[in-house]
Amino acid sequence: MNAPATVAVLGLGSWGTALGLLLARNGHNVRLWGHDPDEVAPLRRYRENRRYLPGIPFPSALTAEADLAQALAGAQLALVAVPSHAYGATLVLLRPHLPAHAGFAWATKGLEHGGGRFLHEVTAEILGALWPTAVISGPSFAREVALGLPTAVTVAAEDAPHAGRVAALLHGSNLRAYTSADVIGVELGGAIKNVLAIAAGIADGLGFGANARAALITRGLAEMARLGLAVGGQRETLMGLAGIGDLVLTCTDDQSRNRRFGLAIGRGESAEMALAAIGQVVEGAATVREAVRLAQQYRVDMPITEHVDQVLHYGLNPRRAVESLLARQPKPEGI
Repeated sequence: MNAPATVAVLGLGSWGTALGLLLARNGHNVRLWGHDPDEVAPLRRYRENRRYLPGIPFPSALTAEADLAQALAGAQLALVAVPSHAYGATLVLLRPHLPAHAGFAWATKGLEHGGGRFLHEVTAEILGALWPTAVISGPSFAREVALGLPTAVTVAAEDAPHAGRVAALLHGSNLRAYTSADVIGVELGGAIKNVLAIAAGIADGLGFGANARAALITRGLAEMARLGLAVGGQRETLMGLAGIGDLVLTCTDDQSRNRRFGLAIGRGESAEMALAAIGQVVEGAATVREAVRLAQQYRVDMPITEHVDQVLHYGLNPRRAVESLLARQPKPEGI
């Protein structure tokens, strides 16, 4: 066990709460922050997150805070786990209160809304080079982490010692943390897999079966790899936990909000109805637009991603989208 550290986890959703539970069980002092006092109050009162992770009690080392300065005071690590649309604004709030000696990490998966930048670029713009930074990703459903089920993740940072420190905080009897220097590859995998999970859900919602799902995952991985290599990621990363690992997880299990969203679309529901029923952020629904822009910028062919964008934002019928994909000209598989 590492010496106890003080960690501020920013974000009261299922993932932020799960990471807070994990860190507290690992012996660290954790302050879970949310900007809305009305959302923080029930966590303090009931000592659990009844909205997102009901029935999982908080350890004594986990507290909930509505005061950001208080949450960050004396912290050795600030860990952000908010939806991607709130990421930049959260960092702007955080920066004045982040201790000089602290490290920073994020567990948000997605691209900047409207700008399409990677989150490490947003981080560098707002935080500069004053704090070491890292990204956490990999196949990790929040509820399973919160329940203490076996999980493995990747911590990527250009600063190898910082990646090691963050991994050591997370590493425990039920979670194995690997390190990487490939920040772009890890981010890319975590963003694109959500788009492909929507595609897998649409195919299953249409009743197209296991063969279609396997083909879609495989060809989706090819799209992810093409884009990942184009933007500077490493093939090994995309074949690892943050790439194929997270892709398989989110495409095949209904714990994935993105897959459930796709299932609803495939069954004929509107995007608005599907989002309302899920009641949480579906990252892939926004990321798909940024992924298409990125693919166009780097001249990368991503037909599955493009068809998901057409279905969600341009009214393409889901069945027509699949027919269009199947009608593409045959070509060598490696292309």
